[in-house]
Amino acid sequence: MEHKQFIEELQKRLGMSRKDVDGLLSDTLQIIKERSVVMDSFAIQGFGTFEPRKRAERVSVNPATGKRMLIPPKIVLTFKPGTLIKNKLKESTDNEQ
Repeated sequence: MEHKQFIEELQKRLGMSRKDVDGLLSDTLQIIKERSVVMDSFAIQGFGTFEPRKRAERVSVNPATGKRMLIPPKIVLTFKPGTLIKNKLKESTDNEQ
């Protein structure tokens, strides 16, 4: 699903104008970004948790040249799905088998 389709689906379900839905989604994402910058997790009940984590500095090897490189530490945003989503995904994979 693309952003435009997602906005249209929310618009139908919420009965709001496209502009209002787009603003609501933008504000929600902005809050997640702001909380992530200060290393604070963000949980959405029934959906999951977004959590920033710091990746440690590491040494990597370029396979083409064999040269060793130092990769600096960085912060990544991880997502841990909630129990409801895990169960839904499990059900859909069980039905495929």
